[in-house]
Amino acid sequence: MTDNLILIGMPGAGKSTIGVLLAKQFALDFIDTDLILQRRMGLRLQQMINLQGLHSFRQAEEEMLLALDCRKTLISTGGSVIYSERGMQFLKHLGQVIYLQISLPQLQQRLSNMGQRGVVIAQGQTFADLYAERAPLYQQYADICIDTDDLDVEAVLQKIENQVELG
Repeated sequence: MTDNLILIGMPGAGKSTIGVLLAKQFALDFIDTDLILQRRMGLRLQQMINLQGLHSFRQAEEEMLLALDCRKTLISTGGSVIYSERGMQFLKHLGQVIYLQISLPQLQQRLSNMGQRGVVIAQGQTFADLYAERAPLYQQYADICIDTDDLDVEAVLQKIENQVELG
């Protein structure tokens, strides 16, 4: 088995929070691809989307993914990584892909500042539309699916620990 873990899922699913804790639990380094992208571009995610558009943002995100070079690392990804076939195949090559699955109602309860989060969403598209579009893609690329509905952080960590194999 590989020695990296990669978290995918919707914005607000808990990838960054769970990622930091999992990295500690498994003694892994931690990287957040959104932070790498922001540092590379010198802009917050929402600024990139507003200034450059969705296509350019996705292209920059794919280039950043393909440049990742890490071992023994927990990689927390941005919610839109699943739009890049090349990027996702590369991530699957790097390690086990874990989908933090959450229902739309639970997700909507968590998210109040959607406009500031840097969500890659087309103009006129609703969050429900985005969820419906992305959910099958997360499923497609996931090696492990973790249903996080109604679970606290500790329970999610335990579920992941029970299913992950690092080698």
